[in-house]
Amino acid sequence: MIKLFASDLDGTLYNALHQTDRGILHRVRRTLGAGRHVALATGRWSGSGAELGFGDLPLEVVSGNGAFVYGADGHLMRSVEIDPQVVEELLRAFPTCCFVCVSAEGTFVRGSRESQLAGYLPSPGLMGRIVAWRFRRKGPSGDMAYDQSVADVLSHPICKVNCRELDPGVKAEISAFVAERSDAIVNASFDGDLFELTEASVNKGEAVAWLAGELGISENEVAVYGDGGNDIAMLERFDHAYAPQGASDAAKQAAGNVIGSCALGAVPRHMLATVRREGAL
Repeated sequence: MIKLFASDLDGTLYNALHQTDRGILHRVRRTLGAGRHVALATGRWSGSGAELGFGDLPLEVVSGNGAFVYGADGHLMRSVEIDPQVVEELLRAFPTCCFVCVSAEGTFVRGSRESQLAGYLPSPGLMGRIVAWRFRRKGPSGDMAYDQSVADVLSHPICKVNCRELDPGVKAEISAFVAERSDAIVNASFDGDLFELTEASVNKGEAVAWLAGELGISENEVAVYGDGGNDIAMLERFDHAYAPQGASDAAKQAAGNVIGSCALGAVPRHMLATVRREGAL
């Protein structure tokens, strides 16, 4: 029996517009009503399902690619800090990069709002266009403090560092920096231009397994869904793993099971079908 469903958002649980809709919310609500847990496993930083478009649904949240785990009531269950010395070395080595440094206490940006947005405006990808649109309409999500000094950033426990870098040379230098410190940090990104840095042991799979243990659920009672590079560890870890039709080849291979399109609500449909097949509805 599956007791915990954990799903990535963009390209997976969300629809083609990267948001929830009535069908998604209805099926997730019914899955919860059958006594199951549903966790959102995302690279975004958020502490509640409400911030991610799920209203009052009591969902666990694994955010920051596993750097943060929040309970269904919104309380912080766990966070994993990056070594502050490594964070300082990164910020000082690349002083012109707009690093977005995420803590449970807030988000601290080494640059202006305009410089952060500029990283997405030239992006040809759908995600880049969506992020740029969100910035223009609503501003960035989360509580962001801009133009932070290195000292400002280091006054908080940083658990994730994001940076979108379009210059091939700088991108190569950051990649080399990360590779030289692979025992301390790891990059798990859905986008080749985006760095999503966390402590080396952090990934969605490890965090979902930790959450399952806290809930008294075994790993063979967990089903996971994902579509991209930052989902690979999660898809490889669990026996019940699924990738939507539009997932990357690597994600499909890691999952071993391919279901329908996110545009047609394949993931919430699969969750609800699983519950029905198990006789809970």
